[in-house]
Amino acid sequence: MNARIRFQLSTMMFLEFFIWGGWFVTLGTFLGNNIQANDGQIAMAFSTQSWGAIIAPFIIGLIADRYFNAERILGVLHLLGALLLYLMYGTSDFDLFYPYVLGYMIAYMPTLALVNSVSFNQMKDPTKEFSFVRVFGTAGWIVSGLIISYAFHWDSETGIAKGMLRNTFLMTAIASAILGLFSFTLPKTPPRADRSEKVKLSNILGLDALKLLTDRNFMIFFIASILISIPLAFYYQNTNPFLVEIGMENATGKMTLGQGSELLFMLLLPYFFNKFGFKKTIMVSMLAWALRYLLFAFGNVGEFSFFLLIGIALHGICYDFFFVSGQIYTDSKAGPKYKSSAQGLITLATYGVGMLIGFWVAGKISNLFLQADGSHLWRDIWIYPAGFAFLVLLLFAVFFKKEKIVYKS
Repeated sequence: MNARIRFQLSTMMFLEFFIWGGWFVTLGTFLGNNIQANDGQIAMAFSTQSWGAIIAPFIIGLIADRYFNAERILGVLHLLGALLLYLMYGTSDFDLFYPYVLGYMIAYMPTLALVNSVSFNQMKDPTKEFSFVRVFGTAGWIVSGLIISYAFHWDSETGIAKGMLRNTFLMTAIASAILGLFSFTLPKTPPRADRSEKVKLSNILGLDALKLLTDRNFMIFFIASILISIPLAFYYQNTNPFLVEIGMENATGKMTLGQGSELLFMLLLPYFFNKFGFKKTIMVSMLAWALRYLLFAFGNVGEFSFFLLIGIALHGICYDFFFVSGQIYTDSKAGPKYKSSAQGLITLATYGVGMLIGFWVAGKISNLFLQADGSHLWRDIWIYPAGFAFLVLLLFAVFFKKEKIVYKS
């Protein structure tokens, strides 16, 4: 890639994840404290991410792989997202907030696959090049968290009491409008599927990539992706409310420590990936998931506050080693024809089916350990995702056969 294209892709990734991190991290805290939503309603709001992810491969398969350039659809979706974020900013009732966040997630989740497709289309060897572009997405998430905690103090006790967390939606609405317009300047990423082929129902719904499931290893990876996303949902839904509830100051800013570790491990990923292979990389990530939840279970803001910080810092291994490795693995399996559909399929497995189940389970377990004074028995809550992540690790270790990544021409 030349410097201009690298800059464009890096800026795209920065804004993509600045937007997501800028409102999603504090969503549970905002809903519980400023809209007085209960655990069940908070789980409903978070599950809109999963409904968006379930719909995403249908949109991607129809539009990006078959009819329209990926970068143009990316622009349209982010402009629509800017409007919906602004509507969320002006809403203080959960019954009104829910359809807006659902509509937003249906628009946003396909963009996760689209930014990958636009990036991969410019790369000769994504195993070496992708992480150096994707790392700017991590930087965007970090900057959004630092702005919330340290620039504006929206997540401070006073800020929460004054309802200032709603400003996160205005901030990200502006960023989404910028990315929407910027997307039309990105390198052209035309559809690759043959439009002269007879259109089948699977084509219309974007399910072309389902044929990848006939590969045994990919099927095991697909199932593992669904299962490991169940404990992942606990992190997204519960971590910020957990840290705020137990009294951690600048919780959102400190959570960016996780993205800071992402920066490091994103840069280490090509070495680790090529040195130890795909299977070991995935297994390390699963072990990190189990360990982080145990650290959350036994940490506190006093003597064992370092447990919490280490648990947050493990996010780099948890996320990069599983999800970024998985995106590269999926891209290698798909070949040039169905790259967008394949990325949409893995988004369906992780952010869709897996996390939909996970958000529901997290809401039920959180409510189960809710005390009369409104606080939670967090140690009991965190034990559940820790145990489940370790079980998924054992299953993957047994059934996934060692495989070398080979790109199809």
